[in-house]
Amino acid sequence: MRAVSSTSNPVLSNNFWSNIPGYETMSYEGTMQKIGVLFGITILTALVTVSFGFSGGLALMSIFWLIGFSGILITMAVMLIARPKNPAVGVTIFSVFEGMFAGSVSFMFESQYSGIILQAGLGTVCIIGVMYFLWSAKIIKATPAFQAVVISLTGAIFALYMVSFVLSLFTSISVPFLHSSGPIGILVTLFILGVASFNLILDFHFIERGISSNSPKTGEWWAAFGLLITVIWVYYEMLRLLAKLRDQ
Repeated sequence: MRAVSSTSNPVLSNNFWSNIPGYETMSYEGTMQKIGVLFGITILTALVTVSFGFSGGLALMSIFWLIGFSGILITMAVMLIARPKNPAVGVTIFSVFEGMFAGSVSFMFESQYSGIILQAGLGTVCIIGVMYFLWSAKIIKATPAFQAVVISLTGAIFALYMVSFVLSLFTSISVPFLHSSGPIGILVTLFILGVASFNLILDFHFIERGISSNSPKTGEWWAAFGLLITVIWVYYEMLRLLAKLRDQ
């Protein structure tokens, strides 16, 4: 099966559908079911993680964050390298780690900014709805040029976050404006949130092309996997933006 499109999401990358075995093909119904399963597991795990925070506090949440973040990186790497014949187990495990990460991060932000979880959640839902409308109405089209820009920006942002993470482990140096709450810091986070949101356009487009091109049935799991990554990223950036705005 030939590749059907491009996206900056590492899971839904170019040539991804190639060599994925399967006789049945993707469908909207099947893809929505897989999306529902993964998002359901992620939300449930996040809620359980938050509940542990009420008894264990921020110290326990830091452990959950480390486990979740490490699990995300490791599971994603294994899934992308191995590309298992049946990805259901792998992406399910990944969604658990995503839930641990989202839950622990949410608790940490909520402990400092009351009500921010609800605000970020509603904001994320609104962004998904707006992006889907803009894409379905053809107001924003995933043209090759659009995809190239979003892919490049996403790669640059990922590299920036990795540099910031490594620096935080071994030095006291921080990336300028990435975590600051001043006007420039807010603009930086708003820009990153915008890039994350535009990734939804590419994901919607890629899923549609996968279905119309009769990609393998297993692609439904991979599509849900990729969309989950983007949505959690949007939610995380929304938390960061709201926190910075409250610091003003």
